[in-house]
Amino acid sequence: MIRKNTLAILLLASLAFLKPVLAAPVEQPETVCIQCHGTLPDRLGAPVKLWRSSIHADNGISCNGCHGGDPKDAANAMTPQRGFLGAPKEKDIPAFCGRCHPGVYKDYLSSAHGRALGAGGPTCVTCHGNHQVVKASLALINEKSCTRCHSFDRAKAIRDAMQQTEGYIDDISRRIADFQVSGVDTEKMGKSLFSVRNRFHTLFHDVDVARVKGESAAINKELGKLDAALKEIEQSHQKRRVAGGIAVGFMVLLALLFHLMKKSYD
Repeated sequence: MIRKNTLAILLLASLAFLKPVLAAPVEQPETVCIQCHGTLPDRLGAPVKLWRSSIHADNGISCNGCHGGDPKDAANAMTPQRGFLGAPKEKDIPAFCGRCHPGVYKDYLSSAHGRALGAGGPTCVTCHGNHQVVKASLALINEKSCTRCHSFDRAKAIRDAMQQTEGYIDDISRRIADFQVSGVDTEKMGKSLFSVRNRFHTLFHDVDVARVKGESAAINKELGKLDAALKEIEQSHQKRRVAGGIAVGFMVLLALLFHLMKKSYD
């Protein structure tokens, strides 16, 4: 009997250990674009190396996601009949990227940068890169990048106005995620944060300092409401933990008294 129980325990432990491995997503096979260009030297292979450390690669978006073509047929991968688009001309880059990022494309077109499209103004790849695309954040607004075209003063003022808001959003997002894991209903707060975050992201391409400051202040007020709601939940959980600790301590005390009384009678 002992041997059977031991084997059962070992089997369960093994399954528990293997579960994360079994549940892990299966790695997608590389496209023929990657297989071919990944072996080529210099400029023909460089895009693949850059792409591997991009946000696109992290999300499973390969060459065909942007350039079109057939990712499974090496012979016809780059034929127009299979939807191959190639690389866009400079003035067409925003619309090219806007196929997947329509909201950002709209914000860009209405900005001073977008209005200068075709007249020396920056496109998406000027700031975000073309193959080594990184996650959008305020880190992209930096002196090295911005001073390629103009002084950093206005850009710095915009970044500083948005810095606190970005940190506030990240903090609230983390706290909501923590409560969600513990079983708290956070759907309403999650939707509110999603809306606020989208509103915040519309400022990333705005170069009007006054508007950015005003919108950031308004967004901070909305975040303050979410912060207050989270604090209420946190205080409630803290009270439950304290009450639970007191209850456990009381039960331990009762058990100790019972033990002493039993021992004295013995």
